[in-house]
Amino acid sequence: MPTPQTQVTVTVRTFAQRFSATRRGARLARRLAAHQLDVWGVPHGTSASDAVVLIVAELSANAVVHGRVAGRDFALRLVHRPAAALVRVEVSDTHPALPVCLAPSADADGGRGLLLVGALASRWGVTERTGPGKTVWAEVDLPGRAPAGHPA
Repeated sequence: MPTPQTQVTVTVRTFAQRFSATRRGARLARRLAAHQLDVWGVPHGTSASDAVVLIVAELSANAVVHGRVAGRDFALRLVHRPAAALVRVEVSDTHPALPVCLAPSADADGGRGLLLVGALASRWGVTERTGPGKTVWAEVDLPGRAPAGHPA
């Protein structure tokens, strides 16, 4: 008779929402992300919450300004893996152009969003998505990182 194996419980929390590709939609995405993190036990005002919320704000603003296609929304997806002490942010839009991370001139008003994302995130990148467009993602390691070998 085979020996029963114990199963490790893996909790993954997900929040997904579509928003209008407007400044108002980007602001709502940021506010809902802050609220959802707090519900998940990543409190407002902590460095982890602030980092994730700023990443959501930058990626949402990019989706509205650079990834906007008339009549199309952008999507936000947050994934919290408590066992891995990780939050993943995914922002998808329908524009085919890939984001470009350039160093802006010192007097430029904008162009620093992806530099901020790169500074705040543990990892980030761009992937294709089903349908038109792309998904820009970023992962933030939370304090209390899971020990090596712990399931994520």
